[in-house]
Amino acid sequence: LMLANNLAGAALAACHLEGRTGVVAVVDRGGNLVAVQRDDNVGPHNTLAAQRKAYTALSTKTPTRLLAERARSTADAENLNTVPELLLLGGGVPVLVEGEVIGAIGVAGAGGAAFDEGCALTAISKILTATH
Repeated sequence: LMLANNLAGAALAACHLEGRTGVVAVVDRGGNLVAVQRDDNVGPHNTLAAQRKAYTALSTKTPTRLLAERARSTADAENLNTVPELLLLGGGVPVLVEGEVIGAIGVAGAGGAAFDEGCALTAISKILTATH
């Protein structure tokens, strides 16, 4: 819980440094929601989007931006769009410790997939460097 809250806080702080707001969701290795933090005035749909991005990154052990690219360019991966629980939009990133996926972070509402992913990556880099 402490790691999840630290990741969420760091992701929002990273978004704020870019002058953006957002929603951050962190899931554990079982896909269970552990932490959610959101800025005021972020559309309510972004909370579910952040959670689904985190779940997708965890489930596939792949950043959601990369999955989205694969779905657009590979016939086999295109079918991932038919799985209702997955969200193929950038902003979901697996959290790895010693090469093992222990959870994932999803960011939504920061103004596009590139910004969402950037906030998540900054948080992971900052928090995991400080704690592991």
